[in-house]
Amino acid sequence: MSAWPISPNPASVQFAAIDFETADYGRDSACAVAVVRVAGNRIVDRAHFLIRPPRRSFAFTYLHGISWADVADAPTFRELWPRIRNCFDGVDFLAAHNAPFDRSVLRACCEEAGVALPEIAFRCTVRLARAVWQLRPTTLPDVCAHLNIPLRHHDALSDAEACARIVIAAAGVRAPVAG
Repeated sequence: MSAWPISPNPASVQFAAIDFETADYGRDSACAVAVVRVAGNRIVDRAHFLIRPPRRSFAFTYLHGISWADVADAPTFRELWPRIRNCFDGVDFLAAHNAPFDRSVLRACCEEAGVALPEIAFRCTVRLARAVWQLRPTTLPDVCAHLNIPLRHHDALSDAEACARIVIAAAGVRAPVAG
């Protein structure tokens, strides 16, 4: 994960915000993923998938509300991978709140599925919020409250969209001033 910088021309940047929800403590246990694409500082696409994890054990239903019954008939990560991978086409980076977690889930799921991990840089919106707004704490709900971004925390699509909006807001702050 390299340092941000946001492009001198933020409108030219294309990125995708990603969020995983996991079933258990294994990083390969993704049970949901959402990807929100941004081009020209505008959200241009949203994708959300339920995933059947490799095990039936669910330790985090209390957080995200997803149980085995919700995903028993869902595709596996391997089956979904072509659709997920297409969401990354042409992006400059992937953004995630606490990016090391989402990057590790993507890596573990790719390894479990026997597919190549895409070579796309991850950017962390926790670090971004600290650098741009000097926020502490920097949980996703805290950053969203600071920026007035709506959030249904631990809903993968809501979390990914919030992450995209954090990057967009930071691009506005860091954009060069004309004149």
